[in-house]
Amino acid sequence: MTPQRVTLITLGVADLARARAFYQSLGWQEHGESQPGIAFFQINGLALALFAADSLAADQGRAGERLGTGAVTLAQNFATEAEVDAAFAAALAAGGVALKAPEKVFWGGYSGYWADPDGHVWEVAMNPYWPLNADGSLTLPG
Repeated sequence: MTPQRVTLITLGVADLARARAFYQSLGWQEHGESQPGIAFFQINGLALALFAADSLAADQGRAGERLGTGAVTLAQNFATEAEVDAAFAAALAAGGVALKAPEKVFWGGYSGYWADPDGHVWEVAMNPYWPLNADGSLTLPG
């Protein structure tokens, strides 16, 4: 067993149909394993799920709890600043909310933030110290 891994990220959403449409408008393709009440998207080596927030809370054994958002940032790294700008623009065009427009940042890269319709925060970035694999995945150097 490999303990240091993530295989599935599940986002609690207020309106599953709206969340599905948002991610699909980014060009993401829903996986055939999706079912009523949950949507799956295959990503490089893991999956993203969208699950109604009240159902997710119940599944966690916390029925009736209001699940928070924004304390975690999901990130997409790109090879160029132009790709960052394009991804940021696509998110806004799909209905995402701009939090911080992409800009050069103190650590030597280029980064911006947007939120999906449920407030889940995404960073889009270009890190010159982290070359990406051909499939867009990241293997930390060294």
